[in-house]
Amino acid sequence: MSSAWRVTTAVGLFAVAVVGIIFAVLGLLSQPPTVDFTAGHSAGQPVDVTLQTVGSYGSGDHPTWVSYLTESPQGQWVHTTLWQLPAHTRVNMTIYNYDSGSPLRNQQIGQVTGTIGHVALLNGKPVRVINSNAGNGVGHTFSIPTLGINVPLYGNNGNANLCAAAPCTVSSPHQIFKFSFTTPGPGQYPWQCFVPCGLGFLFGNGGPMQTIGYMDGFMKVSA
Repeated sequence: MSSAWRVTTAVGLFAVAVVGIIFAVLGLLSQPPTVDFTAGHSAGQPVDVTLQTVGSYGSGDHPTWVSYLTESPQGQWVHTTLWQLPAHTRVNMTIYNYDSGSPLRNQQIGQVTGTIGHVALLNGKPVRVINSNAGNGVGHTFSIPTLGINVPLYGNNGNANLCAAAPCTVSSPHQIFKFSFTTPGPGQYPWQCFVPCGLGFLFGNGGPMQTIGYMDGFMKVSA
């Protein structure tokens, strides 16, 4: 191999490496913020986490995408699905679903699993399974696969005047879900929605379904 070819190859590899580093940095910078629920937390005390899920975010780069939002401890709605939580702590979840629903392709995810008592409260009433072929169907799920947690979110009537831009308020049609679980030891635990709701993508599984800050995220558990 000639010296000129070696130089050309080295320069090419260096350029590829630089491009890779740039994309990695941009990926880190473009991640949504993390809501920290550990600050000021006292050992043994539960943590309250409130989410809302909407049919369309209404602004930003993807205004038509479905999305989750997280309420910060300061009471502000943040467009993120990243949280920092203490280990071995009870988490009391509240989810406001502002989206419509439909029948599930897989009825298995219509079951409530992995929560304390294997139950969730839907508008104050205990449920263990939602029949998505009846009523308004299921709009989304809140699922942490590695912990066996799954909660189907009953939908709103699609003919109602649904909220079109986040953050939504309780003046719009909504369903309220409450349930609890206990965080495991330190680590990063992915969570997501298992209802294919990426409108315009193959089988509904692209776009928001694969994007942190929309339909999937991470629960970061610290000691």
